[in-house]
Amino acid sequence: MRILISNDDGYKAQGIHVLARIMAGFGEVTVVAPKYHQSAMSMAVSLGVKQLAYKDLPEEGPGAWTYLDATPASCIKFGLEFKYEHRDPDLVMSGINHGYNASTAANYSATLGAAEEAAVNGLRAIGVSISSHASECDFSAIEALLPGIVRKLWDNWPAGVWGLYYNVNFPTLPLEQIKGIRMARMGKGHWIKEFEPWDESRLGGLTDSFLWQHHRVELEEGEQAVFMRGEFVNDDKEAATADHLLMEDGWVTIVPCSADLTHYSVLEQQAHLSF
Repeated sequence: MRILISNDDGYKAQGIHVLARIMAGFGEVTVVAPKYHQSAMSMAVSLGVKQLAYKDLPEEGPGAWTYLDATPASCIKFGLEFKYEHRDPDLVMSGINHGYNASTAANYSATLGAAEEAAVNGLRAIGVSISSHASECDFSAIEALLPGIVRKLWDNWPAGVWGLYYNVNFPTLPLEQIKGIRMARMGKGHWIKEFEPWDESRLGGLTDSFLWQHHRVELEEGEQAVFMRGEFVNDDKEAATADHLLMEDGWVTIVPCSADLTHYSVLEQQAHLSF
């Protein structure tokens, strides 16, 4: 099996190194990951007449590693074009993301944006996340459970379904405390109080997180700085099926996702409309 791997936390992140080690057990690993942290870029691509620096990383492993100073979806495009003669890895894996991508976090996720880019190219793709934002996580439960999840999904992949990819989320729990693995749907929720005045003294533990950006912006005269974080509001009452509620309850969740944005039930209801 030929496996292309990317992420949105950057090639130095712990999660992508764990994922590469896990997937090396399935076959030939090729990694093309962003040079820098690219969270919440969704499926954005690095368009424009600008230089996109890349570099092969022979010191990294397992597999062949390259970084690209671009978005995760762009990394997948680059990998398909330059790392595979016929743009045809057998499987694309994205992650392991530091921070969950359950509920509507999935809409913003660049981890899933990379998986979706693979899906629109007709490839099988899986995005993997853990609920902790810490730069150093305990991935032992993922190392124990993810190989079985990948095998089960691979063996049961629906034929002829365009744009399918899977979103797998792990709670930050030791293996013995995980209740099990559940198929789920994307839960409902939104964020409030999303902007705060920039004050490093109030950022607390986020300085040890991949949410922390290790650079300063020089403000122009009259400009003020804010920080985007926010509080999540749960809009879902179906704890037995919503991915974020199941994950909070100690389950690993798997959501089948689609790159097809058509709302088919509304299309059917309104097919009679004429304009």
